Amino acid sequence: MLKAFSHYFPLHTLFQILTDAILLSFAVVLAIAFQVDAAMADWKVVVPSAIVFALVMILLNGVLGLYRPAVDGSRWNPVLRLALGVVVSVPAALLVFLLLPLRYFSSELLQLTLLALLGGVLALRSALNQRQERALFAHRALVVGGGAEALAVENALRHPANGGAELVGFYLPNTDSPPALAAEKKVFQGGSLLDVVREQRVGQVIVAVRERRGGALSLRELLDCKLRGVKVYDLNDFFEQVVGQVRLDSLKASWLIYGDGFRQGRARVLVKRVSDLVSACVLLLLALPVMLVTMLAILIEDGAPVFYRQERVGQGGRVFKVIKFRSMRRDAERDGQPRWASANDDRTTRVGRLIRKLRIDELPQLFNVLCGQMSLVGPRPERPFFVDGLTRDIPFYAVRHSVKPGLTGWAQVRYQYGASVDDAVNKLQYDLYYVKNHTLLLDTLILMETVRVVLTGEGAH
Repeated sequence: MLKAFSHYFPLHTLFQILTDAILLSFAVVLAIAFQVDAAMADWKVVVPSAIVFALVMILLNGVLGLYRPAVDGSRWNPVLRLALGVVVSVPAALLVFLLLPLRYFSSELLQLTLLALLGGVLALRSALNQRQERALFAHRALVVGGGAEALAVENALRHPANGGAELVGFYLPNTDSPPALAAEKKVFQGGSLLDVVREQRVGQVIVAVRERRGGALSLRELLDCKLRGVKVYDLNDFFEQVVGQVRLDSLKASWLIYGDGFRQGRARVLVKRVSDLVSACVLLLLALPVMLVTMLAILIEDGAPVFYRQERVGQGGRVFKVIKFRSMRRDAERDGQPRWASANDDRTTRVGRLIRKLRIDELPQLFNVLCGQMSLVGPRPERPFFVDGLTRDIPFYAVRHSVKPGLTGWAQVRYQYGASVDDAVNKLQYDLYYVKNHTLLLDTLILMETVRVVLTGEGAH
């Protein structure tokens, strides 16, 4: 993992991006070299244009999720991802050719050559085994412990999206095997932790035991491992870097107070507010035709009102009214009792199901952004009725209200739609990560992920 601007990036993903940047830039230069006499080419314009073309294609691939590993494991997934990349990238490449200041791109033969090279690069990207790419940067990981926390670490390491480490096994500080470990698990019991690290060529140790001071695990052993160049993580650091969560089951108030992050400086607030205003204005202009069609569709199917206003809890616990397109029947809560929205909710109209799937119902919240009640990116605003209960039941739930709520957020793109207290706990762990590490770069990554989620319909309800 590489930390940049308070966010962690997998090294294998950065390797993919760097490789694509080189290949795509080289493809443009090579195509022009084939078609134009080298002496006649203006390389001071060609090389920067090639870099711009590569950056645009990489940004597009990132929006389409081509740098994210396939989670479903289907053998057809690489083929579908390649087809999606070609279908979207080819028209985008033609548009870039028209905009770049190169007279060479007016040649149809050159454009065909470049498109062929682009297809070749995409095919190469699809053919490369992502597991082999991750193996270039993978560390052999040893989990210390054998309880529920250790199994949670194992599940995180085995998830395709969290690649980058090969699980060696579990080290138990004492001879009593916890019942949480199955018989087929590779377990190292007793003996010196440093000896196990040496024998198994371990590159990182993840401490997944609650008690680390004496008794169950010696801090001296962990220090010896670290002095030998082995990375040592506790649960908080592991889940923050690998999963993008701040785990509640191992969180202490002292870590929130003395730890890095959770900064709310004036400069950061100003930059975020300016970016929100500019982005909201641009998005409203682009989305205006879609919003007008949506308003007409709602009126035809179920009549007025078109908009739906509902109280939500914002920054500092202040209550405001969020604006959305109405996707449910007018009598959805005729008994006055708030209820979680659920998948395939029978209270939604036919138009409502469509606009929810495409996230169109969220577009009017751009007016909340302009008014300063919401941000483009932030934790999802919840209703006061649910917030009161969740604050009582979930530790540190109120921390998410230290920033403005958002139309989209880290939890929304990393976790499916939540409709229960357990879902709220899982989403809070992502929200806490965002509150701790939010920067303009992280906001940009979330917006790119949001485009992918909307295009694929992932997590729609």
